[in-house]
Amino acid sequence: MFPKVHAGMEMDDTNSGKSKGNAEKSLRILVDKMRRFPGLVWETVWKVGREDPRRVIHALKVGLALTLVSLLYLIQPLYVGIGQNAIWAVMTVVVVLEFTAGATLCKGLNRGLGTLIAGSLAFFIEYVATKSGRTSRAVFIGAAVFLIGSAATYMRFFPYIRRNYDYGIVIFLLTFNLITVSSYRIDNVLKIAHERFYTIAIGCGVCLLMSLLVFPNWSGEELHNSTVFKLEGLARAIEACVNEYFSDAEKEVSGDQSTEDPIYDCYKAVLDSKSMDETMALHASWEPRHSRHCYRFPWQRYVKLGNVLRHFGYTVVALHGCIQTEIQTPRSVRGLFKDPCIRLAGEVSKGLRELASSIRNRRHCSPEILSDHLHEALQDLNTAIKSQPRLFLGSNSNQATNMLALAAAHATQKQGVSLSSVKTDSSALLDWKNKRTTEQSKEPERKFLRPQLSKIAITGLEFSEALPFAAFASLLVETVAKLDNVITEVEELGRIACFKEYQHGVEDIVVTCEKPPVNPAQNQLPCHGAD
Repeated sequence: MFPKVHAGMEMDDTNSGKSKGNAEKSLRILVDKMRRFPGLVWETVWKVGREDPRRVIHALKVGLALTLVSLLYLIQPLYVGIGQNAIWAVMTVVVVLEFTAGATLCKGLNRGLGTLIAGSLAFFIEYVATKSGRTSRAVFIGAAVFLIGSAATYMRFFPYIRRNYDYGIVIFLLTFNLITVSSYRIDNVLKIAHERFYTIAIGCGVCLLMSLLVFPNWSGEELHNSTVFKLEGLARAIEACVNEYFSDAEKEVSGDQSTEDPIYDCYKAVLDSKSMDETMALHASWEPRHSRHCYRFPWQRYVKLGNVLRHFGYTVVALHGCIQTEIQTPRSVRGLFKDPCIRLAGEVSKGLRELASSIRNRRHCSPEILSDHLHEALQDLNTAIKSQPRLFLGSNSNQATNMLALAAAHATQKQGVSLSSVKTDSSALLDWKNKRTTEQSKEPERKFLRPQLSKIAITGLEFSEALPFAAFASLLVETVAKLDNVITEVEELGRIACFKEYQHGVEDIVVTCEKPPVNPAQNQLPCHGAD
């Protein structure tokens, strides 16, 4: 008995020692995190401000606006005249003041109009209700709340209203119900409504003052610049893809590093721009004419151009994917087509940069944007591919045999047959028939075909080493075809926006940004509730 008790005590001591060691380790990790926390906070603050200094200015503008409306509480004469309803001015500044002037105008005018219309309608309902008795008044107010609430909510489903006035309808419903329902129990509700309307107007006025006059950020300029950055990003991505594809250095491919890939950073802004372009175009339509160009901005044409660039970006994504495929064309084979591919990619990138320059300077693009060099590069690539027919078609004598072997490998993968090797002659069919009978008895034990076997099957084909390059070359030629669509859309934008004509011999001084542009979505603060 005693030895067993002693053994149990030793086990308890061991467990307690391990628990104590784990606790000390966790404590050290916690202390280390707390020690590094101030540095991480400062690093994040510095990084956010360095990416876009306008964020610092916007934060100071919001702080100044809140200070101004707080004076309604802090200064005694103002507080006596307005009272506790001054808090509505503070709430309006918090909700309405946005990063760009267009967003502030959209929310501010929606809030002001919603409050004004709701107050006017509530006064009318109150005036009619007072002419009836107590019971009839309650029924009338209830019916008015039901009908107006249902009608206003249904109007939110209209596409135009949902896109432009959804926030205003929410404020209308909130204000109307507060005034109408409260008027049944509170006698001076109309006076309170007047005071709230005044304080909301003061808050909206301060927001508009800070947005339009103090270092304004225009949604129109934001949309204009983001279009330029997207064109430049696509140009960099195409050049980088082709240069890396024909690079002599080996590169390890990892599927988990897409966010850190510089090529991905070049085109990701294009893929994620749909909702942001539509939002900026909507906000830009609310902005006043802040420059001689603003009134000519066709905002929806920018959205259409963004759609065309997004389709162009899908081709760049596929081009980038050719670099990361499992089956690669040998570098000796790629070298046969290196020069025409690099020249073709350079001409496409040159065209995209010319389009970016024309939009930046608000002028039509050069008539020679599709130069003879582009067509020469296409012809050279076509000639180089035709000069190596055996890489893509194989020998004529073995063409039928290769197709049979391909069919056998495909059928084998469907049945899940495990192959140690794949032959490319007619014996593959005979082996497949013999092994199929053997493997049918082991069907319950087999789960799926191992990925390595399908790779071996593909690499065993005679012409498989040229297939990846064929896909790469096809996508590269596709970028030339889609470049025509981009040029057409940019020219249409310039025509409607009345861009200046291109002048020969006048070189525009263009300063391109080496690092990826700041995503405008990062400057949009989370939506607040409709207070």
